[in-house]
Amino acid sequence: MRINGGIKARQVRLIDESNHQVGIVGLSDALDKARHVNLDLVEVAPDNDPPVCRIMDYGKWLYQQKRKLREAHKKSQHSIGTLKEIRLRPETDKHDLAIKVNHAREFLVKGHKVQFTLFFRGRQLLHQDMGYAVLDEVARSLDDIAKIERPSKMLGRRLTLLLVPKGSG
Repeated sequence: MRINGGIKARQVRLIDESNHQVGIVGLSDALDKARHVNLDLVEVAPDNDPPVCRIMDYGKWLYQQKRKLREAHKKSQHSIGTLKEIRLRPETDKHDLAIKVNHAREFLVKGHKVQFTLFFRGRQLLHQDMGYAVLDEVARSLDDIAKIERPSKMLGRRLTLLLVPKGSG
């Protein structure tokens, strides 16, 4: 038997296990009814006069609430589509670049946004045109399933390109 909260009133408004309002009964009668059906008496509205109590399986109710929250969280993540980042260098080998493009293709098919980030070090900054060429090649190879949301843009030592699946937005 579980009583949620400290019921201090002598009488309570009772809602039974099948969600029907029983009416105002004494606290001991409400506890007896809950024991009789082997469920918990839970105070659901303590501020009312008299307080409202429900006969329910409190553990099961808590489990269902957590499950609803988890399902809502899952659905919200899938609807947004997360951002996946793929990092490159200007001198990334053709084969390595092809593998990274295939990973991006998988992400795009699943509905995620993909951001390619090209990092420049030292004197590589003098050859930014090589970086733009790499990202143009990436965009061309993914043109069949993706569109450019934000074109290649230099931010400090980083060159970024943002692609989204063609079906979205």
